[in-house]
Amino acid sequence: MPRAQLNLEKPTPLQLEELQWIIITSENADEVFKKLEEKGIDPVLWGLTDKDFELLAKNFARIRNQLKITNDLLDKYKEYYETDVKDTNTKK
Repeated sequence: MPRAQLNLEKPTPLQLEELQWIIITSENADEVFKKLEEKGIDPVLWGLTDKDFELLAKNFARIRNQLKITNDLLDKYKEYYETDVKDTNTKK
């Protein structure tokens, strides 16, 4: 008996907003704040240390890996449920 099709759609890729990263150091902080103010941007910034930025990159890599695992699992479910099962008792 054929298995019912799951009709699973793969998740669509995310359309993320484009971010602008600004690297601020002790040497360029005044210049960066001045340029932001000239553009009418309130220079309120959040910062990460180089170590925390590394952790952020690792976290994103883990998220990408988990999404790949989930997509691969969906492929396996689809393959299992949507391919015909051959009767193993049938002799050629």
